[in-house]
Amino acid sequence: MAILKKITGSFHMALLLVCSTVFLSAQTSVTREYQVKAAFIFNFTQFVEWPENSFSGNQSPLIIGVLGQNPFGSFLEETVLGEKMNGHPLIVKYYNNVEEVKSCHILFVNLPETNKEEEVNAALKGRSILTVSDAPGFMQAGGMIRFFTKNNKIQFQINLEATKYANLVISSKLLRLAEIFTSGKK
Repeated sequence: MAILKKITGSFHMALLLVCSTVFLSAQTSVTREYQVKAAFIFNFTQFVEWPENSFSGNQSPLIIGVLGQNPFGSFLEETVLGEKMNGHPLIVKYYNNVEEVKSCHILFVNLPETNKEEEVNAALKGRSILTVSDAPGFMQAGGMIRFFTKNNKIQFQINLEATKYANLVISSKLLRLAEIFTSGKK
């Protein structure tokens, strides 16, 4: 886990993508899948820029939230423990419903009810919160990053339209590793 925690460069991010294959062998538990996803979420903090007004002060925390069920166990908290992004300490908060989300920078959405993603994304629309999920319809519902598995590798899609609307800037280093989502709407 220590090696996953310290990945910061684009080379290291690519290495994480390759290593994610090892974690997703047929006999691997879901826990290892979410270990890898926790490392990805940590790395997203290094490759996304939030507007200055997203933080109340120079050293206020960057909050990673989990909305709904926590699939990470303690891995997400262990991954960000003692870490900082541009002087902002990273902390993890848990939310039962979207109304509880007041101050958050990255929100992993994991709701047991299907089709709730659209309601969540609508409630957060216009706020500078990077929304992340692994739910199949998440991108169509306006989500920003979705994890998926392809050829036994954890990969991710990015919805640039949604990130731009939230005033988030995604590094080209991260974009090179992602599949870019297009809604197909004209």
